[in-house]
Amino acid sequence: MRRKWHRSKPKEEEIKFVVNEEIKVPEVFLIDEINDIHEKMTIEQARKLAEESGLDLVLVNPKANPPVAKIADLGQLKYETEKRIHKQKAAQKKIDTKEVRLSVRIGEHDYMVRLEQAKRFLADGDKVKVEVVQKGRERQHPEIAVDMVRRFENDLRAVEGLIIGIEQALTKMNGRFSIVLTNKK
Repeated sequence: MRRKWHRSKPKEEEIKFVVNEEIKVPEVFLIDEINDIHEKMTIEQARKLAEESGLDLVLVNPKANPPVAKIADLGQLKYETEKRIHKQKAAQKKIDTKEVRLSVRIGEHDYMVRLEQAKRFLADGDKVKVEVVQKGRERQHPEIAVDMVRRFENDLRAVEGLIIGIEQALTKMNGRFSIVLTNKK
């Protein structure tokens, strides 16, 4: 029986904290466990304070001058950081590009259906790629396709609540005319 090969999923990078004895700078700006800010002090004094409170000394901002260290429970700090990153990922909205395809011989009802689809896509925050495909002898009159795209764009601009912006100007490729529109809320 043949085994199926699966590509391994990339592991998410674990956040590395520089802790206690791993901190190699001579002095740090210290924040204690109740978020009181202390003046800058030597690393030995900061380690001693952390040891007295029974917590870890964690380097929070190594690029500052002097670097910022915090007295905290390492496990709790990792948990809060992962939770914050997870919330940020969940709050991100992915913008899709939806496509609406027209032809130069489209019926009025079909045109209105495509227009309603585009309105809904734009209201949801997605981009809309309007494409007019010309086939055969239709290619002899590209101005009709351009007029169709302009009409569609103008009909979308007439809709209340949508502020239409052009992300990609009208382009022609092999008998296809396309434009990418966005809603600038």
